[in-house]
Amino acid sequence: MILIVDDNQENIYSLKKLLELHKFVVDSALSGEEALKKVLKNSYSLIILDVQMPDMDGFEVAEAISGYSKSKDIPILFLSAVNTEKKFITKGFQSGGVDYVTKPFDPDLLLLKVKSFYKISEQNRQLSAMDKFLREEIEFRKKAENELQERVEELKSILESMPQMAFTTKPDGNIEFVNNHWAMYSDDNTAFPTTEGITVTDCMKMAIQTQKQFIQEVRIKVLNGDDYRFHVLYLTPVKKEDHLIKWVGIFTDIHEQKMASQILENKVEERTQELKHINRKLQESNSELQQFAFVASHDLQEPLRKIQVFSNMVMEKYPPPQSEGKRFLEKIISSADRMRKLITDLLDYSRPPDKDLFQETDLNAVVNEVLVDLELKVKAKNAIVDVGPIPRAVVIPGQIKQVFQNLISNALKFSKEETFPEISIRAERVDSKSLAASPTRDGDYLRITLRDNGIGFQQHYADKVFEIFQRLNQKDSYEGTGIGLAIVKKTIDRHNGLISVTSEENVGTKFTIVLPLRPIEISGA
Repeated sequence: MILIVDDNQENIYSLKKLLELHKFVVDSALSGEEALKKVLKNSYSLIILDVQMPDMDGFEVAEAISGYSKSKDIPILFLSAVNTEKKFITKGFQSGGVDYVTKPFDPDLLLLKVKSFYKISEQNRQLSAMDKFLREEIEFRKKAENELQERVEELKSILESMPQMAFTTKPDGNIEFVNNHWAMYSDDNTAFPTTEGITVTDCMKMAIQTQKQFIQEVRIKVLNGDDYRFHVLYLTPVKKEDHLIKWVGIFTDIHEQKMASQILENKVEERTQELKHINRKLQESNSELQQFAFVASHDLQEPLRKIQVFSNMVMEKYPPPQSEGKRFLEKIISSADRMRKLITDLLDYSRPPDKDLFQETDLNAVVNEVLVDLELKVKAKNAIVDVGPIPRAVVIPGQIKQVFQNLISNALKFSKEETFPEISIRAERVDSKSLAASPTRDGDYLRITLRDNGIGFQQHYADKVFEIFQRLNQKDSYEGTGIGLAIVKKTIDRHNGLISVTSEENVGTKFTIVLPLRPIEISGA
């Protein structure tokens, strides 16, 4: 933009039109004071200044403009029709003008001067801007280099203070700096320590190829010795604006841990072999147990069957003359029957688990089979058995059937006199293996509750009812071997489940069972 300063409005108008015809942007001022104010506010590439003006003449205005740092480089073209003598022209140049044109002037010549000075001013402005930019860029680079150097020194200080052997390299992998631990493994600060197997140079090449952190276990040789120690080498890239500037390497000594780990692995291997040997012995023991079960189920029960048969024959063919003899024979028959049941329950309790028997099972069908088997007892007691829907589960059908059979039989057996037994069986899916788990439609566990209104027992006996041969009632009052609930507990344990009981005397008993629905590994016998 060009500023025209003249106290004559007509002169400003004619000159402004001439310049605007040649695409110049023009501003104007009618006095020196107005011109100075505009120079402080705006940026001009050329000032055309009239010499003869009231209050402040052109020379005074030019000297004032040259004194401002913002406007000192603006070229000033003096224009005068009165002061045409040499001394005025000289004063114009001394005041800071770049040319002095007298009126009347040639418009074409004036335009050439204006274009030249305007172009020179714009070039000077661009050069000044470029100079400023370059100076700022130089300062920025100096500051960045100083910060980088400070970081490098800080990094070196950190690496020196580390208990591990550490170093830095250039982007190509050549060593720049090593800390004081380097001397333990190398006498050359520009060469990597000697290794067994993969070399540090190989690791460096692989890291450079990926441009990412590289971690490798290496064995490096102790200087002036024959020992190699295990270390973990960490190679970490240091980047600035995604540009790799160096690598930081750290050797962490893991020799003691490695040796301890190898010793532990050897011990684990030894223990594994011992466990395999024990497992073989256990399999042999299970095989012997199965053989014993076979013998017990046939050979041991055979004498009992004969005792029962011959006692019944004596009762039928040779009835004792006295009632006391009959009572003794009845006790023999009852004891033999109880011994047979005891042997059968013991075999069930000691039978080894077999995970191949696990299968998806309709538990509703299992409960119905149990009720069919116990139909006579249920009718004899006038019992009411209410069974709700039970989801399918992966179980050992025979063992789960025995669980329901024992629990329902107990509920029928331990019912109150002159009270019809009421047995309720309910099931729901739950979210975890917990007796108090929350019900959920898609739970992975099944919770079954069996309630009765029988004689119950005091709650502090709850932990004892699952112990083998444990009875809370006189055997003369209630038949049984004291093994039924122990078998139930062992079966639920084999299914990786939970079982608990709550009871109150003369009110009733509730058994709660939690079983996983999905296939499981059988727990120990």
